[in-house]
Amino acid sequence: MPTYFIAIAGNIGVGKSTLVSLLAQHLGWEPVYEAVAENPYLVDFYNDMDRWGFHSQMFFLVRRLQQHRELVQRIGPILQDRSVYEDAEIFARNLYHQGHLSERDWQTYFELYQTLTHMLKPPDLVIYLRASVATLRRRIAGRGRAYEHGIADSYLQDLNQLYDEWAERFTLSPVLTVDTDNLDYVQHEEHLEQIWARISDRLHGRDYLALEQ
Repeated sequence: MPTYFIAIAGNIGVGKSTLVSLLAQHLGWEPVYEAVAENPYLVDFYNDMDRWGFHSQMFFLVRRLQQHRELVQRIGPILQDRSVYEDAEIFARNLYHQGHLSERDWQTYFELYQTLTHMLKPPDLVIYLRASVATLRRRIAGRGRAYEHGIADSYLQDLNQLYDEWAERFTLSPVLTVDTDNLDYVQHEEHLEQIWARISDRLHGRDYLALEQ
């Protein structure tokens, strides 16, 4: 079996972890999840973004860089839940735009990110899962993480916009965008099969199979 490194990208609550888990079971690939629960700053961050934004983002950046470096050294296909690129290009950039990161902190953070990521082998494919704010809100409520319930719709919308812009300009890996508003790959196995068919096509240099909405 060829060795593939696929990163699943997307906004809070879009269904990245679920898709990673289901595809890993379906294909027998190794799933790798993000270290959300391990972040000692996360609850504080949601309570006071000005004070804890830089600390939280630095934690995620360090952990994600460590994880990425380890993954490219492994043998066998891998599915990663959120990439190192999203931490900087989406979440840290959004904090900077909103004034939660100072110019000095942002420049320090982003220069470190650029220097280190240029040394890493990029994924073979990035799967960008898109969803409307209404869909994100519904899925966030369903997974029961108390610290996420206070996230504003405007924050999710800002992240959505940054994700769309990033997916358009990202060139280190091919990007496959999947709209998930009308997909339920938990309840409908055929939706999972459709997503995998698109992934398989892209890995083999094809991109003609459209998802049925």
